[in-house]
Amino acid sequence: MSAKVYNASPLPFMGQKRRFVSQFRKALQEFPAATTFVDLFGGSGLLSHVVKRQRPDARVIYNDFDDFHLRIENIERTNVIIAEIRTMLAGLPRMKKVPEHERQAIINLLKRHEQNGFVDYVTISSSILFSGKYATNIREMEKQTFYNTPKLTPYNCDGYLDGLEIVKADYRELFAQYANTPNVVFLVDPPYLSTQTGHYENYWRLADYLDVFATILRHPFFYFTSNKSSVIEFFDWMDAHGFGSPFKEVTRKEIENSVNYHARYTDIMLYKA
Repeated sequence: MSAKVYNASPLPFMGQKRRFVSQFRKALQEFPAATTFVDLFGGSGLLSHVVKRQRPDARVIYNDFDDFHLRIENIERTNVIIAEIRTMLAGLPRMKKVPEHERQAIINLLKRHEQNGFVDYVTISSSILFSGKYATNIREMEKQTFYNTPKLTPYNCDGYLDGLEIVKADYRELFAQYANTPNVVFLVDPPYLSTQTGHYENYWRLADYLDVFATILRHPFFYFTSNKSSVIEFFDWMDAHGFGSPFKEVTRKEIENSVNYHARYTDIMLYKA
């Protein structure tokens, strides 16, 4: 039986590049056999998963800096908790605000489960908070309004990380480890400029971006960003004024997205084979 192919992360995760999966798969065919792909900012592992399914000949290093694998390993426990929440909210209006009595009961339920082991607050909060919101711990959950919107079917993550070499390291250390590996390609999906960086515990600044480019400049790479970031504009300016740009000889793919009727932005994938 062939391995299951995912087109999106099987668990909620901010920033995944699911819209680019189709174009990413096509671009992977431009790289030679026995290539090593190093996913420097692994996130949900979606890019690493797609590489391994599309290119089973490749070696894929997934930098799981956010410990996403722990969420995968505890998926059955998460499904049990969400099923208990569904039971607690049975009979209440679907899609509506949860009354305070039931909200407190859910908080107590999560605290009990936390005493007995791992609780995937990102997945659980995504199921009962307002659309697009999530929490990472019980303190954040206690501040939120809950809604009767728990997922109606269990999550399934079977085989999602199969075949990947999972590591956890600062991206600079990981790059240094594989910089001299033959046929290496770096997957680069850093946080957006001036945004929270997950477990890096600070803001992603322009200087951080420049550090990334200083490392990957002389290697094949995939780079993901959007026009909400000023990075491409910055390098276009540098190139126009004679300083050069790491994006001068790359293939560029774009996807238009809508936040709402008034707000639009463009996701961008750049790669150098």
